[in-house]
Amino acid sequence: MSLDHEGMIAMTKLTFASHPFLLGFDQLERLVERTAKSGSDGYPPFNIEQSSENGFRITLALAGFRLEDISITVEDRQLLIRGRQVEEDEGRVFLHRGIARRAFQRNFVLADGVEVAGAVMENGLLHVDLHRAAPEKVVQTIQITKG
Repeated sequence: MSLDHEGMIAMTKLTFASHPFLLGFDQLERLVERTAKSGSDGYPPFNIEQSSENGFRITLALAGFRLEDISITVEDRQLLIRGRQVEEDEGRVFLHRGIARRAFQRNFVLADGVEVAGAVMENGLLHVDLHRAAPEKVVQTIQITKG
């Protein structure tokens, strides 16, 4: 907080990149902003669970989707799961239509070291398994020279 020219309290936004103890975290700030902007309407519903010490599983409920309707890509540390169903309703008359048939896109930002281990579709659920490699502990001694 600071005082503006009229003596009022002005709020300043402290970001990762501007904090004096967090050097070089501007990429993390961009990831957080991108994640916040990729808010979704809740479709399709999903779970995230820890499957092992270094493993995670994302499960999406995709009833009615075929394997050909779904694509999974990783771009710039972002896992993108997309789905599009082909309309095959020609000649069908619905008295009630409560099953959604629409395209979707789900985005998940992956931390450094997290890789997609595989994906499987079973009983209308898409499981995407992730694995995080255990980070190596690095100690670096910096030589001090006379100036």
